[in-house]
Amino acid sequence: MNAASRALSADRRLFNRELSWLAFNRRVLEEATNSAHPLLERLRFLSISGTNLDEFFMVRVAGLKGQQIQGIDNLSADGMTATQQLDAIAEQADSLVVAQQAEWLMLREALAEQGLQVLAQDQLSDAQKQWLSSHFREQILPVLTPQAIDPSHPFPFIPNGGFSLAFDLRRGSKDPVVELLMIPPTLPRFIRLPGKTLAFIAIEAVIRAHLDQLFPGFELAGSGAFRLIRDSDIEVEEDAEDLVRYFRSAIKRRRRGRVIRLEFAVDTPADLEAMVREGVGADSALVVESAGFIGIADLGQLVEVERPDLKFPPYTPRFPERIIEYDGDCFAAIRSKDFIVHHPYESFEVVVAFLRQAAEDPDVVAIKQMLYRAGKQSAIIDALVAAAEAGKSVTAVVELKARFDEEQNLLWASRLERAGVQVIYGFVEWKTHAKVSMVIRREANVMRTYCHFGTGNYHPTTARIYTDLSYFTASRRAARDAAKLFNLTTGYVQPKGLELLTLSPKGLRDKIMQLIDTEIANARDGKPSAIWAKMNSLVDQRVIEKLYEASEAGVSIELIVRGVCCLRPGVPGMSSNIRVKSIVGRFLEHARIFVFANGERLPHRKARIYISSADWMPRNFDRRVEYMLPIENPTVHAQVLDQVMIANLIDNEQSWVLGPDGGYTRLKPGKRHFNLHRYFMTNPSLSGRGQALAGKAVPKLRLTQRG
Repeated sequence: MNAASRALSADRRLFNRELSWLAFNRRVLEEATNSAHPLLERLRFLSISGTNLDEFFMVRVAGLKGQQIQGIDNLSADGMTATQQLDAIAEQADSLVVAQQAEWLMLREALAEQGLQVLAQDQLSDAQKQWLSSHFREQILPVLTPQAIDPSHPFPFIPNGGFSLAFDLRRGSKDPVVELLMIPPTLPRFIRLPGKTLAFIAIEAVIRAHLDQLFPGFELAGSGAFRLIRDSDIEVEEDAEDLVRYFRSAIKRRRRGRVIRLEFAVDTPADLEAMVREGVGADSALVVESAGFIGIADLGQLVEVERPDLKFPPYTPRFPERIIEYDGDCFAAIRSKDFIVHHPYESFEVVVAFLRQAAEDPDVVAIKQMLYRAGKQSAIIDALVAAAEAGKSVTAVVELKARFDEEQNLLWASRLERAGVQVIYGFVEWKTHAKVSMVIRREANVMRTYCHFGTGNYHPTTARIYTDLSYFTASRRAARDAAKLFNLTTGYVQPKGLELLTLSPKGLRDKIMQLIDTEIANARDGKPSAIWAKMNSLVDQRVIEKLYEASEAGVSIELIVRGVCCLRPGVPGMSSNIRVKSIVGRFLEHARIFVFANGERLPHRKARIYISSADWMPRNFDRRVEYMLPIENPTVHAQVLDQVMIANLIDNEQSWVLGPDGGYTRLKPGKRHFNLHRYFMTNPSLSGRGQALAGKAVPKLRLTQRG
């Protein structure tokens, strides 16, 4: 590192993590403006940007608020106090919300032109008003519970995400009455109106139009709407004696967390707003006013309507050809040769089939499974239950600390235990984030182990929209390492003598640093040197500094970082050889792949390639159980490098380039358009078949195709 680089202050060397996340969510929102997408898919992106922002406030902003309230003066890696970060977040978040509202107005108009209307009360026909009056009386009114706010009726508890209405009412000469109405989450946010056309009206508009039924004899003097977000993070205390009992209690406490954000409709009267702020205890909350639709995430309900012409063409993942070749026998296919499956282009059903076959196979004696997120409907859980009920030894490491899935994971753990599965809850201080399965099978009086290593969760829903890799192997070295990984999580047995895997929280950062050091040494020796890395987030300061050192040693570095990136690329004397791009499109890029040139010019068969469950973040290196696995099989090596990584590098239709100022610029394709999602949807993917499938050759990808 030269003197000029060392002189750069922290705020010049790193981007703020929270502001980088907001920049990512703005890229998600930008997809809502992308005219190349069908209208309902644009609306889906808008809804996702709302959900993302809610969770950001629940966790990240809540943490900063806690620091501010407690007077903790720790600085962020880029040198900002909690208060400075909160001020910057408020400014950026407000700008984001304004953009969300503007996009909703445009999409609402565009959808109306296509026959999908979201109407206001004054736009309804007489027939629609008559139907709605009856519907309100019969289907909505019985569910509503208005509450007067007075000395005998204290302000009620409003749950996280709660959307409510407040009314200032008069009845003759009597004292005014303030009423609060929490809209039950069991009621849909939008009500479908009868008729041949697709027409909807928001629930709050319906309620306001029928106040005479809700408050007969009263006159409306004023009304307002509001929605709040609460602190939803769960911090595990180191002295927690019973993790299950602790989380059951913590989930209940989460629902009563501190109010972090309070959003009012802009026309809410000042006295009603003051009453709500006092009632919910929002003294320290970020309070904002919205001139548009409150609760952008709820727009996702409209996406589910039956209008296939306004959505992406349906896509059915292929079942891996390797398994079909072996008549559905997963074990025979894996025994023949390691192979990799590329989700969602190839079906997650292959992972389910692997475990189902294990459950049904009389020669299988044991299954070991790590579960971080499994979804609400999980065939994986069904397979594990079936295996246990069939008398096999089944062990499941269930991570209770998977944020927002804690309650579901408790339910799965209970079901698994009832079936006879040995359930392990991991560590108090660490999260078990590795995605690994082991199936131990007796073959000719010898125990053979089949392993699955994934970059994504065992979650059937996200597996249809997240791009991830599933690696299947019968390697004895991989099996021995996987067994040590499980023994670490189940019995605190420290893994010694690992042959293939690198694990965190001890060793993964050091291994990454060593691999970067090798590239630095090669560059200084005049050998080809390069790093290609694909991940969700890049935050770890030590790794970033090592990448800066590599850059200035002459190592060419290409980073594909979908979300948060604290590294500042393209700064002369610090990161001049580093390029960063983010891909946001139809599918969510989720796989972690790390490539090191190893003295050769990429792409090359001698390059070192790793897949991993870990991003390059302090939490993944220091507070999580993660794995990193080298890809040694030549066929799989070529598939990951020459197909997956190059496709990511040359994509120019869904890619954003990060500049040294922190701004992201959408790539313009120029003459050569390349969309990596479309490429893998329309061409044979990996399938364990090498470079051909059903007689159709996979088009050769070259870095020169970059637009």
